Amino acid sequence: MFGTKRWRRSKFSLGLASWLIAAYAKLIWVTGRWTIEGHEHLLRLDEQGGPILAAFWHGRILVMPFARPRRAKFHMVISAHDDGRIIAGAVSYFGIEWIAGSSSEGGSAALRAMLRLLKTGNGVGITPDGPDGPAMVAKPGIVVAARLAKVAVIPVSYATRWRRILGSWDRFHLPFPFSRGIMIYGPPIEIGGAGDPAALEAARLRVEQGLNAITAEADRRMGHEIVAPGTLNRTALRDLKRAGQRS
Repeated sequence: MFGTKRWRRSKFSLGLASWLIAAYAKLIWVTGRWTIEGHEHLLRLDEQGGPILAAFWHGRILVMPFARPRRAKFHMVISAHDDGRIIAGAVSYFGIEWIAGSSSEGGSAALRAMLRLLKTGNGVGITPDGPDGPAMVAKPGIVVAARLAKVAVIPVSYATRWRRILGSWDRFHLPFPFSRGIMIYGPPIEIGGAGDPAALEAARLRVEQGLNAITAEADRRMGHEIVAPGTLNRTALRDLKRAGQRS
């Protein structure tokens, strides 16, 4: 019974999965020996009372509820698919609300919701490579939102000494308890007002490069080789695995 699609999509199973993820994230954070760097970038915006738009890779999402600003309500843009509903349920245990949508589905509604929240001083977090990848390659939605809301993007990433990088499309960083860890906030990335394709692409690259730079630095500081950005999205990687090939 437990392996059936119907059970996996039941309200009980989704709720249980959300609780387990939230409990594990708290265990990682509470038992970890964390170093926080660049937090002044977030605090400065938080103290000014303005909105905060945070960006973090999908594969580094697990302990991001602990990276949120404390002043304002915080929301995360998460897809409405089963995996997204599990993540939304998990982050709700930390007081984070869900904006349903993604680059592939519900994007327009999610963008409108983000703009409403940002313009009223709320915080919003987004995984610019989600929900389908490729890993660590930013989609343009985040820079469109930042430009329209006239806010900067704060990149955030982390790494732990004890971990496993999973073979999922997002190259998920699974931390282990009782480990050393580092969380890094990068400098705010100003998007600017130009909305032409060239300007948006340049801004998208700044976000991607900024996030990859602090992710690489976090990995390096924890004694790991750099995790390279992906070249395949979720579907392409799944098809390769089904064909018995390596990604």
